[in-house]
Formats: sequence, structure tokens, C-alpha cells
Amino acid sequence: MNFTRWSARLPGTQRRAAARTDRGSVPAARGEYDRRTDRQPHATDAVTDPHGAPAPSAESAVPALEQFPVRGLLDGLPALVALVHGPEHRVSYVNEAYETAFGPRPAGAAAAAACPELAELGLLPLLDQVLRSGRPRTVKSRRVRGGGSYTVTCLPAEAADPYREGELVKGVLVFAADVTDHAEAAERLRASESRHREAAVTLQRSLLPQELEQPDDLRIAADYRPGGTDAAVGGDWYDVITLGAGRTALVIGDVMGRGVRAAAVMGQLRTAVRAYARLDLPPHEVLQLLDGLASEIDPSQIATCVYAVHDPNEGRLVYASAGHLPILVRDADGTVHRAEEPTGPPLGTGGWLHSSATIALQPGSTAVLYTDGLVERRGEDIDDGVAALERALAGATGTPQVVCDRLIRSLGVTADHDDDVAVLVLQHPTRSGGDAELFHNAALELLGGVEAAPRARAFASGVLASWRFPVELRDLGVLAASELVANSLQHGTPPMRLRLRRTDRRLIIEVTDGDDHLPRRRRAETEDEAGRGISIVATIASSWGSRRTPGGGKAVWCEFALPDPPG
Repeated sequence: MNFTRWSARLPGTQRRAAARTDRGSVPAARGEYDRRTDRQPHATDAVTDPHGAPAPSAESAVPALEQFPVRGLLDGLPALVALVHGPEHRVSYVNEAYETAFGPRPAGAAAAAACPELAELGLLPLLDQVLRSGRPRTVKSRRVRGGGSYTVTCLPAEAADPYREGELVKGVLVFAADVTDHAEAAERLRASESRHREAAVTLQRSLLPQELEQPDDLRIAADYRPGGTDAAVGGDWYDVITLGAGRTALVIGDVMGRGVRAAAVMGQLRTAVRAYARLDLPPHEVLQLLDGLASEIDPSQIATCVYAVHDPNEGRLVYASAGHLPILVRDADGTVHRAEEPTGPPLGTGGWLHSSATIALQPGSTAVLYTDGLVERRGEDIDDGVAALERALAGATGTPQVVCDRLIRSLGVTADHDDDVAVLVLQHPTRSGGDAELFHNAALELLGGVEAAPRARAFASGVLASWRFPVELRDLGVLAASELVANSLQHGTPPMRLRLRRTDRRLIIEVTDGDDHLPRRRRAETEDEAGRGISIVATIASSWGSRRTPGGGKAVWCEFALPDPPG
């Protein structure tokens, strides 16, 4: 087949006729520039056309495209070129670069049989499309096993049918540029980004709790999903901290921005939260301390956070929110409540006094704390996302882990989600039957003067006996209650109250009064008549502590771990 008869049709272009002057056409070959003599043309020679008009000089003549040896040009291209024709894509031509890459290809053979590399590159369907539509198509960075990677453009081409006058043979010109080096560099970059992301995700997960604390009165589950496929993980975090006396702190936060820096700031904030929680401060005071710390860590980093405390005796969550999304609570009947708006701006802004608020958490209720990755979508109002979460929570039942998984699935969080997601689900279970027998409360108002101490001892002894504790534990409990009451009578102010509480794992003894001076353990000298009460309690109990209560009072408590039931 005569290759010079073929023409490839590029989009937006047409074959151009030979360049013409105002007086005539440009000669088709350099040999026609000067036929007057056998000598070579000279720059000073005047050339005229047959009509006597001066012809352009050799230096100014512009040859037309058709005058160039097209096959020679294609043979010299470093790119791979092949020309196929007809519905079976029979081979008309391959250039030298193509033969070097894949070997000679017999003219007239069908591409499916003679050119397996085209099938491996996935080009056979593409050839059909180009031949049928007459439109060029390009595929990027296709790889051949044992070979390189190529970006391939397929162009429609046509030629005069040598056997049928006036008819055209349609074909496809395949142009493949070798992009192996680029593809390998891109693969190395992807591998490097994958390692970077893996390191960042590992760092992020290592800064989160490896195992959630499970309080006696709550059931808790959490999940963290890193966003996207790049290395820029975010600074989402959560935590569960047991405070003692049956109380539990629940935390969720989000450091704005992405990457290892955000994760590192998150780790520092989480560590600080755990330290401040040990002080057993009200939620808004914890956030106030975090706000100052966030400014010191990195003034350019802003974080949102919710810090909530659950007290099983009160049936509610006391919380403070630094610019974070509202807590959602689902009652046992499926009704969903949304906590109030944030009680303060994000951490790191400074100059703001945070405040605390409350939301009910009765037995049978489920609460959800979450970061914005769960509910925020591009082009959508975040309130719509929170409303969608409310609807999903209304129908979510089962264990906290089941609820957590269902919420993530309902909100459309997948492996390629573009933002980090952290979710913390807690349930205040309803207890019945034998399980309910393991959870009891008893309280006594401490009225009067010194006679309150013997009444407190008698009350504690009777309650602990009714709870069928072993004699040794009962005696220790009575002693601890006596010392705490005596300390309150001596250093506190009314109103005073003794509270006993048992769970399936511990006995809790707590005394409250109206004075906000917290006791501390100190070494009592031999001649001291007082100062030994807290030391005695600290010695015999598993743990003890104190905290200020709303309204200006304090609570002092101790715990005893219960023996495991006989197996």
C-alpha cells in the first residue's frame, strides 16, 4: 500500500495546498528552482516564471508539506507509530521505533493477531471507536508487561482505495509516546506518599486511646476514619477518662488543618486534657485551661472541642463546647435532642470565658459526640448534615459499636471520604433483673452536731450489710465513711450529706458539704491529734479524691474494688 496516499485528519485542521505567490505557484522541488543552466542557483541569480515574472530566490522559497518525505519523517520519530486500516485493523505500516519496541509486524495482518501489544494496551476497542466515530481518542500511561508505559493517541486516517476508483479506505493512525520514565517517577512518588500517609495515620492512631475505658455506668464505643488517600490526615481525637466516684469525662475534638503538624498538636491537647481532668474541674474550666495552652503550642492552630462529664447520680451530661458541633442524645423512645449551641469559641482564640451547660442522659439513652467530617459535605449546609445524623440516630438501636457503625454508614463515610471522622457513642443502659441488683444508691443528710458521726456509722453499717458485702469489706467501708464524715464535720459547713453507691465493680463512699476548701493528704506528727483521717482513707481504699461542686461546696470520695464473683 502506498503510504503517501494516506492522510491523517487532526481536529480543527485541514490539508493545506501548496503555498502560492501572487503570481504563481511555488515550485514543487528544489531541482526546479533553476533550470536555465546546469549550474547550481546562486543568491544573486534572478529566477523568472514562464510568464516572465521574477520567481522567488532559493533562499526565500518555502516548500509545501507534500514535498517532504512523510515516511522518512515517521521512520525517524522516537515515538511509536502504526497505521491500520479496515474494520479488522489490518497493519499498513509500523515505524522503526515500533519495530524496535515490539518487533516487525507483517503488512496486511489483523492487529488482534499480529499486534498483541495493542490488546494489552487496551487499544482494540479504542480503534473501533475511532474508526466508527471519526474522532481522535487519547489514553494516558498504559503499561505493557515486560515493556514500558505509553500515552497513546489514535487518529482517524483515510486513503484512496487502489482497487475502487473514487472510494476511500478508512484507518487509524496510532501514535504512542514512551512515558516510562514519567510513569516510574509517578509510581515512586505514589509509593513515597503512601509511606508518608501510613506514617501519619500510624502517628494519628497512636495518639488516640488504644483501648477505651469502660465505666461502670456507661457503655462506650468509638471509631476514627482517616480521610482521603493523601498523607494529610487531620487532627481529630476522642478520649474517655474515669474521674472517680462513678463519674466519667468524655472528650472529642478537631484540630483545624491537616498533616502531621495537626496530629502532633492534637496529641499535645489530648495529653493536656487528661492532666486537667485529673484535677476534676468543671468542664468550662478545663476548656479555659486548654484555650491558653493551644495558643502557646501554636498560635496559628485553631481547635474545636467538647468536654463533658457524666455523673450517674444526676442522670445528665454537664458539658462545655469550644466551637464544636452539638452533642446529640437519643431517648429510649427514639426522640433525639440536640444540645445547645457551643458555649464558647474554638480553642486558641483567647480572651473568652467559657461556660458549662447540661443535657439529660437518662437510663436507656444514647449520646453521640462527633467531628465535622461525619456531617460536613462540600456544597451543602452543615446543619443539613447534623439533621441527617439526627434522623440516622433516631432509628439506630443496638450496642454502642453497632450504633457507631450504622451512623458512619448512614452518613456515607467510605474509604475515600475527603475528611477525617471521629465518632464517640455512649449509652446509659437500663438495668433490670439480677443486673439491677448490682447497682444501688443510698444517702443520708448529716444534720445536727457531733451526733451526726455515730448516725453516719450506723447508717453505713446497715446499708453495707443489706448489700451483702463480706464482713471485712463492710468494716473497711464503715471506717472510711466515719473518717470522711468526721473530716467534714470538723472542716466543712452545712449542708452535709453521706452517699453510698455500689456498682458491679466497686463500692463508692462520698461526703459533700458547703465548704470549697479541698482536703489534702499530709504527714501527721506524733503529737498531732488530727490530720490522720485522709491518710487513713487513702491507705485502706483503692483510690480517693476530691472536687469542688457547683454552688461553692466540695465532695470527698473514696472507692473500694469489689472482689470478683466466684467462678
